[in-house]
Amino acid sequence: MLEAHAAAFESLSLLSQVKCVQDAIRAKKTTFSFLGEMIALVPTVGLFITMNPGYAGRTELPENLKALFRPCAMVVPDFELICEIMLVAEGFLDAKLLARKFITLYTLCKELLSKQDHYDWGLRAIKSVLVVAGSLKRGDPGRAEDQVLMRALRDFNTPKIVTDDLPVFMGLIGDLFPALDVPRKRDLNFEKVIKQSILELRLQAEESFVLKVVQLEELLQVRHSVFVIGNAGCGKSQGGRSPP
Repeated sequence: MLEAHAAAFESLSLLSQVKCVQDAIRAKKTTFSFLGEMIALVPTVGLFITMNPGYAGRTELPENLKALFRPCAMVVPDFELICEIMLVAEGFLDAKLLARKFITLYTLCKELLSKQDHYDWGLRAIKSVLVVAGSLKRGDPGRAEDQVLMRALRDFNTPKIVTDDLPVFMGLIGDLFPALDVPRKRDLNFEKVIKQSILELRLQAEESFVLKVVQLEELLQVRHSVFVIGNAGCGKSQGGRSPP
């Protein structure tokens, strides 16, 4: 199985060598020449390529390579159903209503917010927030489920929202979760260490900058990698003004 859409275009040309493998299978050979070397052929071998056309950062398959494979289309998954099942798995009881609100928020964000390269409103982003929501629920079992989900959606999406989009995003949160004002979950000991470290670097420990450090730590808990982006001089590496 090869995720061809994630490979560099220059590397895809090498895949044209699979034709000699296919020819050997058709001829029912036991050995065949592959790049000048004789190798044994397993008759049950299968070659599959997955493609996700139109997705950011993906490469289209060259026409000469497409001709070597038989296409098979797949339907778009039901995000709301997936979300509902995952909420149930995380221990939520009112999963159906909350899943509808979750997917409505991400659908509206995709339509109404600006187009940014780092925005992701797909299944991977949905799953990461659901894992966070489950963790928050287990950490605060007495809190209402809609408050837990609202906190997860707000606190783990806000760091990636650019300044111009933030009022729109917060407006959508307010419309879907009316009359809810859930405070952030804070680790005061961690914030104290952050402020101390900032002062040791002879910088200003402003609340906005401390918040950005906290948000970065929170994102690292649910993401394998995180990019810190923003204009020059906005506090990505150090400084007193928070990134946009």
